Amino acid sequence: MPSTLVRRLLALPPLLLLASVLVFLLPRMAGVDTTREIVRARTDGIEPDPVVAARVAAELGLDRPLPVQYLHWIGGVLTGDLGTSYSTRTPVAAQLAAAIAVSTLLTALALVLAAAVGIPAGVWAARRPGGPLDRAVTGLSVLGVAVPEFILAPLLVLAFAIAVPLLPATGWGSVAQLVLPVVTLASFPAALAAQLTRAETIDALGRPHVAVARSKGLPESRVLWRHGARLALTSVVSLSGMFFAGLLGGSVIVEVVFAVPGLGRLLYDAVISQDLPMLQAGLLAVVAVAALASIAAELLALSLDPVARAGVEA
Repeated sequence: MPSTLVRRLLALPPLLLLASVLVFLLPRMAGVDTTREIVRARTDGIEPDPVVAARVAAELGLDRPLPVQYLHWIGGVLTGDLGTSYSTRTPVAAQLAAAIAVSTLLTALALVLAAAVGIPAGVWAARRPGGPLDRAVTGLSVLGVAVPEFILAPLLVLAFAIAVPLLPATGWGSVAQLVLPVVTLASFPAALAAQLTRAETIDALGRPHVAVARSKGLPESRVLWRHGARLALTSVVSLSGMFFAGLLGGSVIVEVVFAVPGLGRLLYDAVISQDLPMLQAGLLAVVAVAALASIAAELLALSLDPVARAGVEA
């Protein structure tokens, strides 16, 4: 386990360095005149005078060669200075930290809900493959995978905030305002968790050690959860890091629809306003969190699988 952790941590700096280069270059490769958009935003859409545009570019360092701009930016990142937002003219770090806190809470709750629903559903479906419960779980999981968030979110708003006004449609700060965005984000990972848990549990229940456990007269529920579901959890946990990163960086639609002030909404606003410092810092934060979440999930999966852990340590 320690050697695995060391190898993963040693791979982080090169990964983040490569990600920083891509994050820096991609917005500039979109072909948008950033200086023009910034001046237009500050002057309510008025086309900028070339002299004014040149002054703004010099002020923000956008007239320097790209390598110089990158070195200046990455040097600031390494010292904790993420720059100043072009649109709000406030430090990026404070806004980014607040947005990450919101998105982390939202994503964590969605994953907890997905695990609480998907894992038991997959295990019980595997108990009798082809039975009524198995068919119901399979059908619902296929539906959960097939329906995208940009369709599910408005449907939930129409059903539970407009047709039957039980929950608020937008906002952040109360438990009631958490329900709809959390359910929307949890639908896809819950469906995948149910499918994966079902398949892995069916495979685990067919192994010799499960037959031995049954021959000893152990209750079927104990065999199912201790010998079947435990091995299935390894695969689910391994994917949880990917789920976490995907939800954290891909929650743009959910956060925009439900007016959640998280990282997805921050990135969306940064793209609309051509706010390069905010966009770069937000994308780099997503990559960093994804890498750390992947490492944590892999280590947790190894702790649940003694055979795999022994092979890694060997």
